[in-house]
Amino acid sequence: MDSATNLEQPTSAIPAPAAWEAGYGAIDPALEEVERRLRQQLQSRYEHLAPILRHGALLGGKRMRPALVLLAAEATGTIGEDHLTVATVLEMVHTATLVHDDVLDSAQFRRHVPTVNAKWDEQTSILLGDYLFAQSFYLAATLGDTRACRWIGEAARRVCEGELRQVHSRNVLDLDEAAYLSIVQGKTAELCSVACRLGAAYSGADQRTIDGLSHYGDALGIAFQIADDYLDLWGDSGQTGKTLGTDVYQGKMTLPLIRLLHSADQSLQAQVLEILRGPAEQRLERIMPLLAASDARQYTRQRAEQFVETALAAIAPLPASPAKQTLHKLARFAIERRF
Repeated sequence: MDSATNLEQPTSAIPAPAAWEAGYGAIDPALEEVERRLRQQLQSRYEHLAPILRHGALLGGKRMRPALVLLAAEATGTIGEDHLTVATVLEMVHTATLVHDDVLDSAQFRRHVPTVNAKWDEQTSILLGDYLFAQSFYLAATLGDTRACRWIGEAARRVCEGELRQVHSRNVLDLDEAAYLSIVQGKTAELCSVACRLGAAYSGADQRTIDGLSHYGDALGIAFQIADDYLDLWGDSGQTGKTLGTDVYQGKMTLPLIRLLHSADQSLQAQVLEILRGPAEQRLERIMPLLAASDARQYTRQRAEQFVETALAAIAPLPASPAKQTLHKLARFAIERRF
């Protein structure tokens, strides 16, 4: 693997694909059913709205959150009708957050597909996100109990809270690692955690098992976000489908920048602060040599790896199964992906 575009090789003996193209194994048929239901939910009797809703269905990528519901279900029991509904709901909630996120970031592409705000406009994006939230909670209410509504509602609140904190932390240069991780836990990891929790709960797992899978999802989500921060600086834009350096341009204090600033001596700190307070369009070019001369790149890789190890430890008590093996591979993929 090219170290310029990938995180360091993992220590686990379980191999991981360079790209998540092999599918999710035994849950693939169930995931196909979730995909069918998702497209069924994204329909309207008004013909001119249909292309907008169909476009929204393209933005979700690997369908990781519904896959986590189904893998947790399979690892602790069997996949049932409620799991399929919960998985569909979570993907709709996730897609809603992506649509709104693209407005916040003025993003033009997501996974090589034009964003809703680029293809239509910001008003359409905001309303589509609202539509997805509303439809998802209507669907969740069709379940036989209120757990999914309550747990997903709380998770969605924490996602929005995390996004709000990140927006109001832009250009806040004294953000430390603990605050950064707290924001990431809300805006990225929370939906992964609740996906695993619901998958296990609707299989009738005991509380200890539910908690273990929830911790797995939490650590997995944090590892994914740290890897995203890494790839924003040292990735390949052709593979990520995103313009590199957008976090620096937008004044987001991600883990590499936090490490650089907090590990620097007083003179280097002053230089870094001067760059980050300077013109946005000059920041990336000026900060990259300083990052290269520091341990920020290695430190970011190591922190992502540590969260992967935390995720794997959380599901160690689960009995061996194809689903558990896929959960292992997914954790490794979080820090090996090229996009």
